[in-house]
Amino acid sequence: MGGRVPSPGTDEQEPRTVIARAPRPLRSARRRRHRLAALTLAGLLAAVTGCTAAAEGRGAGSAPSSPPPSAGRAVVPPEPHVGFDYQIGGPYPPPAGVGAVSRDRTAEPARGLYNICYVNAFQAQPDATDWWEENHPDLLLRDAGGAPVVDQDWDEALFDVSVPAKRERLAAIVGGWIDGCAAAGYQAVEADNLDSHARSRGLLTPEHDLAFARLLIGRAHAAGLAIGQKNASELARRGRALGFDFAVAEECGQYDECGAYATAFDHRVLVIEYRPEGLARACATWGGTLSVVLRDTDVRPAGEPGYARRTC
Repeated sequence: MGGRVPSPGTDEQEPRTVIARAPRPLRSARRRRHRLAALTLAGLLAAVTGCTAAAEGRGAGSAPSSPPPSAGRAVVPPEPHVGFDYQIGGPYPPPAGVGAVSRDRTAEPARGLYNICYVNAFQAQPDATDWWEENHPDLLLRDAGGAPVVDQDWDEALFDVSVPAKRERLAAIVGGWIDGCAAAGYQAVEADNLDSHARSRGLLTPEHDLAFARLLIGRAHAAGLAIGQKNASELARRGRALGFDFAVAEECGQYDECGAYATAFDHRVLVIEYRPEGLARACATWGGTLSVVLRDTDVRPAGEPGYARRTC
């Protein structure tokens, strides 16, 4: 079974006690880090077949041979300066004034709002590594000794996007999750870990990640979804040219990097800050044009101890 491409008409289910990833701090050579907790949600990863995929949360059975229900609808990015909330740690009723919300793909979208579906697109969830080892071991990036290359911050094995054949197979799997977002009623996808090359020990390059991103962009657009570039300000112009429709930028105020996203994406930028000084900087320069929100680093749902949310 190792590394096989699913046969048409079959589903693969990646068993997962779904860990809703807390947000990754913006990555660069400076290796910025802060403590983030992992929160548990219920759900399943969908599986895929070739260029088709099962919808998220679908039970075992045949994968659909037709496009997702949303295929053919217009791709609509979020509006600049829309009121925004970041809820990938767990859903809750959006505060007043919020017009767009990002949630983990296992969560239901918020009614009446613009919904962005969080997908961990370039790395494996920590508790899914065994599934990948059993079913697709060659799709995990490996060092010279054959061990998976792991993002030490999150204990996540990196996907091997270094060659076209592997990118195509990974895009079929991740594409199934994207189709699930569309079927659930989301309007957009947030594809995390575009910067996996920065943690690959030199085995991946930005070009590898961008080549994989091109496939995900095509899949999202085919499903009627906008797709956002997550972090990597140094790739903002290239990401926009590739087809990303907007940006999700963590701590760009803190590190004076919001301008790169604003220029590349015509101010369609969703900014998440985690420190008051970062919020102050983002608001001072960009509060009137970008969507800026402060969240607690654990991204807790409203009502839980430690929950924090502020805007400009």
